[in-house]
Amino acid sequence: MRCWIEVSLGRIAANYDALREAVNGEAEVMAVVKADAYRHGAVEVSRTLEGRGARWLAVSSVEEGVTLRDAGIGARILVMADFLPGEREALLAYGLTPVIHTLGDVAAWDRMAEARGIERAAYHLKIDSGMGRLGTRAGAQEIAAVVRATQRARLEGLMTHFASAANYESAQTEEQIAQFEEVRRGLADAGIVPEFVHLASSIPVAYARREAWGKMVRPGHAVYGYVSPLVRGVGPAKLLKVSPALTWKASIVAVKDLPAGARVGYGGMYRTPASMRIGVLAAGYADGIPHRLSNRGRVIAGGKYAAILGAVSMDLTTIDLTQAPQLKPGDAVTLLGEEGDARIDAQQIARTAGTISYSVLCGISARVKRVYV
Repeated sequence: MRCWIEVSLGRIAANYDALREAVNGEAEVMAVVKADAYRHGAVEVSRTLEGRGARWLAVSSVEEGVTLRDAGIGARILVMADFLPGEREALLAYGLTPVIHTLGDVAAWDRMAEARGIERAAYHLKIDSGMGRLGTRAGAQEIAAVVRATQRARLEGLMTHFASAANYESAQTEEQIAQFEEVRRGLADAGIVPEFVHLASSIPVAYARREAWGKMVRPGHAVYGYVSPLVRGVGPAKLLKVSPALTWKASIVAVKDLPAGARVGYGGMYRTPASMRIGVLAAGYADGIPHRLSNRGRVIAGGKYAAILGAVSMDLTTIDLTQAPQLKPGDAVTLLGEEGDARIDAQQIARTAGTISYSVLCGISARVKRVYV
C-alpha cells in the first residue's frame, strides 16, 4: 500500500472503558463518532463501542446517522448539527434523535411526528449559553410554553456546548454553566425535567469539572486517545488516561543520493548542505499531511526521526534518510505513531503545523486506506 492508517479497536475500547471509569456512574457516556469517527472509521468504531455497552452515539449529520443504521448499529444516535428541512424525514425513518436549536423547529418536529402517527418523538434542545453558535437563546418561560404546546415531540434532553473549556483563566465556562443552569432550573420550576442533561465533552471529563457533567457526557477526542492540554491556567489534576488508537504510515517510492547544494521540491525551498540520501514518500497534502509541515515537520524512519525536506506536495513528501540509509523503496515510515523510542502524535503535528489535533486527525484523506488491528 502507498499510504494507510492502522486503527487499534482494542485501544478504542480501552479508552471508552477509561471514560466510563472516570465518570464512575455519575453520567452516561455518549461517544462522539462524527466525521467518520475522527477518521478512525465510524462503522467499525461504533460496533466496537456498542460491544462495550455503549447505549448512545453522537454524529453531526443525518447522513452520518443513516450510515450507522444501514451498518446495523442499534444504539441511540443523536444528530447534533443537522435539522435541515430536506433531512428531517430520515430522522424519523431511521430512528435518529435530533438536536433542535430553535423553538420554531420544535413545532415542526411535532407536526412531523403527528403526520407519521408517531406518539412520542424524542429530541434534545440545545441552549446557546454563550458560545454564540447553534442553540436557542430563549428563556425558560418561553421554552416551557413551546414544550407544553406540543403533543408528539418529547423533550428528552437539554444540552449546551462550551467555548473555552480548556482555559481555566477565563470565566466563560462558569458563565455558561450559570446561564444553562438558569434555564434548566426555570424549566424544572415549570414541571419540565428532561431525562438527560449534558454539557461536557472530553476536557470537562478529563479535568473533573463535575458540575458540567449533568446526566450525560459527550467525549469525542478522548475516545480516540487524546486529551487536549489546558491552554491557560491551572485546573484540577487530570483523571483520565487514554492512548492514541491510530497509526499513520506511508511507503517509500524512491531513494536517491543528492550532492551538496541540490534543491529539493517545489520552489527549491530546501538546499542540501552536504551530500544527502533522501527518500520520497507516497503521501502528500492530498492524503492529509499538512502543507505547513513543509521544511519543518518530521516523520519516523527506521526508528529514528527524519526531517521533511522542502515542500509537501500533493502526492509526495521528501524526507532525510541520513540516519536510516538502509531503507529502500517499499519500506514504510511512520507519519503518526511510534517506532521504538520515537513517537509522533497528532498534538505534536498540530503544534508544528500551527493547527489543532482535531484538524490533523479529521484531515486524513478518504483515499488513505484503513486497516484494523
